[in-house]
Amino acid sequence: MKSDPGSYIETRLPLASSHHRWGLLRYTQCGLCEMLRSGLFSLLIILPLLSNAQDHPAGTTVLPFQQDAVTANNEDQIAMQYFQARNFEQAAEIYALIYPKRPTYYTYTYYFFCLVELREYDEARKLIKTQQKTEPDALKYQVDLGYVYFREGNTAKAKKLYDDALKRLPADARQLNELANAFYSKGELDYVISTYKRGRELMPEIHTITFELASAYERTGNFKGAIEEYLSLLTVDRNYEPTVRNILQTLLAQDDDNSKNEIFRKTLLEYIQKAPDRVYYSEMLWWYSVQQKDFELALIQAKALDRRLKEDGNRIMDLANLAVSNGNFDVADEAYNYIIAKGASNAYYEAARRDKLHTGYIRLTGDPGAMTANLGDLQKSMIAELGRWENDPGAVRLALDLAHLDAFYLNSPEAALDLLDRVTGWRGLAEKERADVKMELADIHLYYGDLWTATVLYQQIYRDFKNDATGQEAKFRNARLSYYMGEFPWAKAQLDILKAATAKFISNDALELSMLISNNYDPDSNTVALGIYSRAELADFRNNERLALQTLDSIPMLFKEHPILENVNYRKGEIYVKLGKYALADSMFAIVIRNHPVDIITDEALMNRAVIHETWLADKQGAMALYQELLNTYPGSLFVPEARKRYRTLRGDTIH
Repeated sequence: MKSDPGSYIETRLPLASSHHRWGLLRYTQCGLCEMLRSGLFSLLIILPLLSNAQDHPAGTTVLPFQQDAVTANNEDQIAMQYFQARNFEQAAEIYALIYPKRPTYYTYTYYFFCLVELREYDEARKLIKTQQKTEPDALKYQVDLGYVYFREGNTAKAKKLYDDALKRLPADARQLNELANAFYSKGELDYVISTYKRGRELMPEIHTITFELASAYERTGNFKGAIEEYLSLLTVDRNYEPTVRNILQTLLAQDDDNSKNEIFRKTLLEYIQKAPDRVYYSEMLWWYSVQQKDFELALIQAKALDRRLKEDGNRIMDLANLAVSNGNFDVADEAYNYIIAKGASNAYYEAARRDKLHTGYIRLTGDPGAMTANLGDLQKSMIAELGRWENDPGAVRLALDLAHLDAFYLNSPEAALDLLDRVTGWRGLAEKERADVKMELADIHLYYGDLWTATVLYQQIYRDFKNDATGQEAKFRNARLSYYMGEFPWAKAQLDILKAATAKFISNDALELSMLISNNYDPDSNTVALGIYSRAELADFRNNERLALQTLDSIPMLFKEHPILENVNYRKGEIYVKLGKYALADSMFAIVIRNHPVDIITDEALMNRAVIHETWLADKQGAMALYQELLNTYPGSLFVPEARKRYRTLRGDTIH
């Protein structure tokens, strides 16, 4: 019971009478409740949308509190205008005229709240008694009566009426929801919870009551109670699992201080410990770990489920691939080793061997500090593994990785070209795989300066796959080649077409390069700076970082002021990262931020600085400050979710 009888009704949204409506309210209640807390007026603006309907024509969609509501005439409109203006006295006078003519629940509700706000409690009781005759068994009117006593200050009488209504609740779904809604509209959340608990005792077959009860717990701040309600549904029927996951995903995403996530994780672990035989709890924890990108915990759960359910490793393989895409190579290696240990008879054995090498390739080629000896060892392992798969299309990616390693990192272009020529002759090679081989061949020819052969191959791929992402990628690389060669108008024309590409990563790359050309190319002025910059990018593509840096350094020597200088500093920062010169990289990104605080690459420069301080400079406090700056200064940045997660981790929050 609330203790301040003089206050306005605590404005909480009543629950609708079905799980579908509950779901709608769940996702809108946060913003609405903030608005509703201003008092009764706001509540009643919403109430007409939150009740059940009666006596409307069949097939008509009826919203709450529209029971028996007729089209508003002038009286209705004037009364509502007064009500919205909080002029309850004038509104009550008109409703007093309307109600005898149309004693609907819609009219009753507004008239009732007008009387309560005017403290005309005797009139309110008379109105309840009159309306109650239309629905003698409806318990919601008893709650209204109790609320009148509550507003008078007679909390004992109000409690007695509330308790009696709860005690008299029949095994009737409509009465259950009406009573819960009545308590909700009075802000009596404890009674809402008691109502749904009583309803579940009377009607245990109606499992959706659990959703309503969980929502009530959420509103009281009892998130653990809500979680327990949702988890209990899994015991009732596993078919509820997708619904529960969707609800939890939404709830846990709205958790600025990570408290809900921590409660959920601990509660789930408790359930697993208490009932280890209920596999669905372990599966829920596995799902949650993946959602949180906690791949270490996810792998532990995946292994346990794989053994318990006697799975073939499919879950482990999926997790390994997901870990690779998120840069968690240690977990991926452990997962692949787990599959390989199952032996050659396992369906994923061969794929795990190849994927493990692919992971090693991604890890080493992305590591500025990787030693040539490590790359050489990887090359030997790849050659040995490929020897087991000659003429097998399943090993195409392995062959492409090896060719790229030879050409771009080990200075063995002949070996790379020879390997790819052999692969094109493999039996059973699909046209898409053949295009992938051509794409790598084109890149290698570009790397070693054979621009003509490269552009011919790109054009062939685009011709064969015009409406496919492969063709669009080839078109982008060919446009980039034109950019490298200084053919800026032609390159931009192709890039502008690709901005509408179906593949998001292609359209984004095309947009970025097109904007670079637009911002720095004018046919009526000097385009030397852009030409130098494009040659520097070609040198970087060829892994000649020394030449790329020298070329970039020449631009500010020739141009004291130029729009491209921002890109020069940013590009130098990226190259220094590739070289493992992190302090220099940090200084370049800092210059970009200082000189161009409002630009499309500034938030990315800030994110790069934060990661450098966290990962390579061992500067925890500096990294936290940079992440915080990103969150505060660029709240709409695509990097905000990752920055927030990294900041919390550094702060010591539990992110599991």
